[in-house]
Amino acid sequence: MNPEMQLVWQELLADISTPVALRQFAAIALACGVAWAINGILRAYVMHNAPEGWKLGIGGINRVLFPLSSLIFVFISKLILAHWQHTSILLLASKLLLAMAVIRLTVYAVRYIVAPGGLLKTLENSVSGLIWILTALHLSGLLPEILNALEDIKFNVGKTPFNLLLASQALLTIIVTIFITLWVSRVIENRVMGAHNVNMNLRVVVTKLLRVFLLFIAVLFALSAVGLDITMLSVFGGALGVGLGFGLQRIASNYVSGFIILLDKSMQIGDVVTIDSHYGVVSDLRTRYLVLRKLDGTEVIIPNETLIINPVINHSFTDHKARVQMPVQVSYDSSLELAMQLMQDIALRHPRVLEMPLPAVQIKGFGENGIDLILSIWIPDPEEGSASLQTEIYLEVWRAFQSNKISIPYPQREVRILGG
Repeated sequence: MNPEMQLVWQELLADISTPVALRQFAAIALACGVAWAINGILRAYVMHNAPEGWKLGIGGINRVLFPLSSLIFVFISKLILAHWQHTSILLLASKLLLAMAVIRLTVYAVRYIVAPGGLLKTLENSVSGLIWILTALHLSGLLPEILNALEDIKFNVGKTPFNLLLASQALLTIIVTIFITLWVSRVIENRVMGAHNVNMNLRVVVTKLLRVFLLFIAVLFALSAVGLDITMLSVFGGALGVGLGFGLQRIASNYVSGFIILLDKSMQIGDVVTIDSHYGVVSDLRTRYLVLRKLDGTEVIIPNETLIINPVINHSFTDHKARVQMPVQVSYDSSLELAMQLMQDIALRHPRVLEMPLPAVQIKGFGENGIDLILSIWIPDPEEGSASLQTEIYLEVWRAFQSNKISIPYPQREVRILGG
């Protein structure tokens, strides 16, 4: 066991049933109570008076404010009581409070990076469990022995000598570096996506490229920090290139197509498009696929390669408004001019129909049973759908036709019996 921790536990066992331990427990309770009160006052004051842009940093401070302030008061108590007695319990409490602060800050950062779901819960539990395990090993004095045992397990990677301790340190360094990089990239991404004066596609491209670039630099930095020769990545890069050329060519094609779509601005988030048989609104543009939200609420995942090699109808490419055509048939003995005027007036009264371009009624042709008309209207929000709009207008047209004696024909047949 670690001699320092062995001495701490010996002092604790010797003082546990004496007033020495009671004074330390009282100091810990007092420190936590004062820290809790200060934490509540500062959190209420800061959250009500801080600018909106500081919310992220303040949220992180709030997570660790209680354990850190408690740690400060415990440390002050330790310095005071150390003149008269042992302070082993205060030392253990300070280490536990430090572990709590690290866990709270790490979990807060994980929640900022990872979207809510099963993965987030797993990461939170894993991080908390790992930190508590390391803390327990340190307090028990077993951590140095475990580290020495890992260092004794040696192996070679190529011509480079390695041991299990160095491999664990390398893995931990890479994970921490990538974690910090993802956190920084998310902060920058939120800043860039909030720049409303910049085109949405350009914002998406910048954030995606920035994240890839930062992750690449982070991995190189982590490998260099643990003493690995990064020239070995040239072999990995060659293997990756061969894989992309053969087995992953469709995935690579989707990624390249995604960047082309984002850069040429042929589609943007919010556009109303028809892709194959799918009609809806572009709700998200990813580097590998597009998310199309249909008017019934379902979402379609469409690979970006499909958008490059197949025709795509963008109903809002140059203008966001869209035309809706509604066929109507009136009988031959009805007033045609009155029917056309009523249809136009009803369309103009609807709040979703634009006045410019003006709703128009055209004669499509003379059918078997009546005269075919078509009402053409323009709406500014095609992403909201047109089914309810057409229902409302058709209902008003029906009422107006009944009031003005205009009939809608139905198929009729005249049967003649010859030779009777």
